[in-house]
Amino acid sequence: MSDDGPELSVDEFVEYCRTQAGLLSGKVERMSDEAAALLDEIDDEMTEIQQRLDEHAEGVTGPQSPPSTQTPADADLDEIEDVQSNLETKQALVEAKQTRIEAFQALAAGYAELGAEIESTVDDAQDALQRVVEFEAEQNAPAYFDERETLLESVATEAGTEVDDAEADDDAED
Repeated sequence: MSDDGPELSVDEFVEYCRTQAGLLSGKVERMSDEAAALLDEIDDEMTEIQQRLDEHAEGVTGPQSPPSTQTPADADLDEIEDVQSNLETKQALVEAKQTRIEAFQALAAGYAELGAEIESTVDDAQDALQRVVEFEAEQNAPAYFDERETLLESVATEAGTEVDDAEADDDAED
């Protein structure tokens, strides 16, 4: 940060870390709600598949039709296979969302720990800034914040450089 800007205190860096952790926790909560909604959809579709299979099993009383003839039961099985494919896609989305949730939780915990560490061990604001910037660089933090600029990005902008977070975007999106 430049010398002509406002002097920041150690407490402000501690508060910044707590704020970042809180924002990430809020995102985790939203993603968890989305995952829960997907799981509810999966449960509903599983129930539908089970009902259709039960109906199909009850309707089979005679010999099978020749394989070349499409019967209503075959059409039901095709629909069931489509629903199953849709379920597999939703399950993959839930797994990806869970991985993303874990990454956001880990970063939130890291910010909380960093804030506590700075609060208890750092007396110099410049040292606090350096620790936060190093942490954000190591953790690819900018990739986790779409609506907000991190300190790492602010420092990079002020220094006239860009933060390379392409890899971080991949990590945060998974």
